[in-house]
Amino acid sequence: MTPRVAVAAVTFNRPKELAVLLRAINAQTAPVETICLVDSGTAPAREVAAGHANVDYIRSEANLGGAGGFALAALKAVASGARWIWMMDDDAEPADPECLATLIREAEARDLEAVVPLVTAPGHPDRLSFFFRLDGKVTHSRADVEKLGFLPDNGHFFNGALIRSDVFFKVGLPDMRLFIRGDEVDFTIRLRRAGVRFGTVTTTAITHPHAFTETQHVYGARWHVIVPDSAFKRHYYYRNRGYLIRRYFRVKSLVADVGGYLGYFVQRRDLAGLTAWAKSFGAGLRGKGFGPLEDQKF
Repeated sequence: MTPRVAVAAVTFNRPKELAVLLRAINAQTAPVETICLVDSGTAPAREVAAGHANVDYIRSEANLGGAGGFALAALKAVASGARWIWMMDDDAEPADPECLATLIREAEARDLEAVVPLVTAPGHPDRLSFFFRLDGKVTHSRADVEKLGFLPDNGHFFNGALIRSDVFFKVGLPDMRLFIRGDEVDFTIRLRRAGVRFGTVTTTAITHPHAFTETQHVYGARWHVIVPDSAFKRHYYYRNRGYLIRRYFRVKSLVADVGGYLGYFVQRRDLAGLTAWAKSFGAGLRGKGFGPLEDQKF
């Protein structure tokens, strides 16, 4: 008997991409019982959602960010009684109709509580949107990762992650305080600390826009920093990095971030960039800078 699956999805002003995602979900060979869709956009996607009978549309007049949206969508999906929750952003798309079936099969065969597919760049199925670190070096090569087979205790949340519903009772929901950029890292840390069995299935994939240009090497191939492409994203990424270092006492991350970003901005003589990083990162280290979106200055 196929286990009950609910999708927890978020959308923000991407009606075309959302339509593609919803069609791809309902084209899966493994059935999806309901799609819990949280819409925080300034242009509601109600009409797109109405084109699919199994969409449970939840309109949020507040911008919850990815973290808050996933928290609300996941809670609604768990409340549906589904055994498995499939997490999806609106600009993701399962690479083929067997994606969900493969994830379920691998999870049950390996007795896992969460599984994650590979995430490939649209139009470039041989390139991973988000890097893996192999032998101390980062790689975006799908072939390099595929040949390793299953990757235990490793994965990029939340896009495409299939999570058993009882996991949320063990580790909680995504932390809406993080808004964007870092909520997935926090969730992964909580999974590991709770001893949740998870990993990456390399035999299936979803597509999602890549972030190739964000990875900046500083002292060669073994040391890099992430520099998002907008002030908005940089603020939240830097702040959340600082906060997670504080929350989980991540000494290695503190050394890597301070050394890496100092080197990156000094090499480029970018005083404004260094100041902005220090301000946001420092706020996170102090546990400050949280609150309504309109209160944030960046």
